[in-house]
Amino acid sequence: MANMREIRERIASIQQILKITNAMYLMSSSKLKKARKSLEATEPYFYKLQETIDSVLEHTPHTRQLFFDRRSGIPEEKRKKGYIVITADKGLCGSYNHNIIKFAEQKIDEVPDIDNCYLFVMGQVGRMHFQHKKRNDKNFTVDSEFLYTTQNPTMYRAMEIAELVIEKFRNHELDEVYVLYTDMVTSAVQETRSLRLLPFERKHLGKASDGTMKKLPKASFVPSPEKVMDYLIPQYAKGIIYGAMVEAFCCEQQSRMTAMDAATTSAKDMIRELSLLYNRARQAAITQEITEVVGGANSLGEE
Repeated sequence: MANMREIRERIASIQQILKITNAMYLMSSSKLKKARKSLEATEPYFYKLQETIDSVLEHTPHTRQLFFDRRSGIPEEKRKKGYIVITADKGLCGSYNHNIIKFAEQKIDEVPDIDNCYLFVMGQVGRMHFQHKKRNDKNFTVDSEFLYTTQNPTMYRAMEIAELVIEKFRNHELDEVYVLYTDMVTSAVQETRSLRLLPFERKHLGKASDGTMKKLPKASFVPSPEKVMDYLIPQYAKGIIYGAMVEAFCCEQQSRMTAMDAATTSAKDMIRELSLLYNRARQAAITQEITEVVGGANSLGEE
């Protein structure tokens, strides 16, 4: 059994760790509430923007638009695919980073020609992992200039990312763009998801539920439907990226809250066990002192 001094030192060190884990739990809780509030404040705008795009597509079902170009003439093995992977900037958040990195690796393995796989990694953890993996294993491309943090997602950061991938799509440097992130289904359930950002899909082609053509009122666009979509779709892409960033950030904070709560509980259990050991060691020391005193008194009486 360890002596009382060693046990006291261990209890003191665990108490310090307990303070840190509790503080990290409270910080993650505050960040989670702030991120959720920001997302709820911007969601109505992007929902309305999506409705506007749907309305334009309903009135102009045959509009030729760059962002809907599937480039069907390019075979699957030659298509250039870009993945925006959203990870965390640091650890101590349970299996959050492991899950999204594993999911991204599965998507990379599905690409027929690894030379046509391009990664845009947000978060220091994922960036370091894929750069190391590229050097030692794979031949995919990791954009070294894509240095974006995942802390405190902002619309401006989402706009820069959207403009970057849209420009590469325009220049035929990418044929498909996907966003890989973690979605918070509930506070206890998180899922890794892949969302195709480019090219966009036509979900509404002006047909009613029974297959007949809808009778839509006439609509005019100035200067043209293509110009209208040129403005709307980049804005909508920005909203998609921002939403994914906020969802991933919320999942990270929720995972960190869960991990820190488990660590705090474990620390309290360890302190409880060490306190029992300390009391036993203290009682043993007191008993030994009493025994020595009694033994000395008896020896004096015999003399």
